[in-house]
Amino acid sequence: MALFGLFKSKKESKESLDKGLEKTRDSVFSKLTRAVVGKSKVDDEVLDNLEEVLVTSDVGVETTLKIIERIEQRVSKDKYVTSDELNEILREEISLLLEENKAGEVKDFEEALKQKPYVMMVVGVNGVGKTTTIGKLAYQFSKAGKKVVIGAADTFRAAAIDQLKVWGERANVPVIAQKMGSDPASVAFDTLQSALNQDADVVIIDTAGRLHNKTGLMNELNKIKRVMQKLQPDAPQEVLLVLDASTGQNAFEQAKQFTAATEVNAMALTKLDGTAKGGVAIGISEQFKVPVKYIGVGEKMEDLQLFDRRQFVDSLFGGKE
Repeated sequence: MALFGLFKSKKESKESLDKGLEKTRDSVFSKLTRAVVGKSKVDDEVLDNLEEVLVTSDVGVETTLKIIERIEQRVSKDKYVTSDELNEILREEISLLLEENKAGEVKDFEEALKQKPYVMMVVGVNGVGKTTTIGKLAYQFSKAGKKVVIGAADTFRAAAIDQLKVWGERANVPVIAQKMGSDPASVAFDTLQSALNQDADVVIIDTAGRLHNKTGLMNELNKIKRVMQKLQPDAPQEVLLVLDASTGQNAFEQAKQFTAATEVNAMALTKLDGTAKGGVAIGISEQFKVPVKYIGVGEKMEDLQLFDRRQFVDSLFGGKE
């Protein structure tokens, strides 16, 4: 079964994505049309306007400059293109940019499960939707018939443990926890041990979301890894960084800190439905060369979906699937 099959159907996912990206599409990317209105060719003014639109949508300066350069090359021979043509060129170039930086692209889930259990270590600062994302992932996997175990290794906040237990109950998934202040690595070890004893398919380990210094963060996350590797040498197979899309440039800074602190190989962008900064998915994917794997486009359990670059770009611009 493909991982996509664990979530909504393709049609349902596209509809949710269209709705979730409505604010970004209406408040930011609709400016693209105005950027070329009254123009019969793509000149410096049009490109300047286009650059402003992309930067204000939190695509990021570096990524925006790459996109503008690509468009300049495309229209250098024939600068007389219509607004519809420019829109299509922009759509194509952003899609290509995402494709080029999809290293570690989502694989078939059954292939990932050749190694059981599949261990996910989830990282990110407090307030980005990390606990919610874990709960939704657990629900989706459990719904698909997979045996899931969650580890509450964020032991620095009692609320984090309690919230995770609530999500575990909703998803009908066991949560391994110790008292507040316990060693996070010990919780991770107990969780993986329990998963092995139960012959579980998936292990999801929550980690502390404190904005402490990079060295402290690195040491803590590496310790969790080392302890789990005593039981499973290649654990965790996935280090998932959760980012809040609505924070825009702050999400870039968090990605910078966490990718420097640990070997992040997947990202989840939450709260895309509540922001006009959906362009952050483009910039973060391109700048850090780490694929966006999941996106949150609503509050329901089913509103966490796989990131499909073609669907994402089409939903941003409005139009074909």
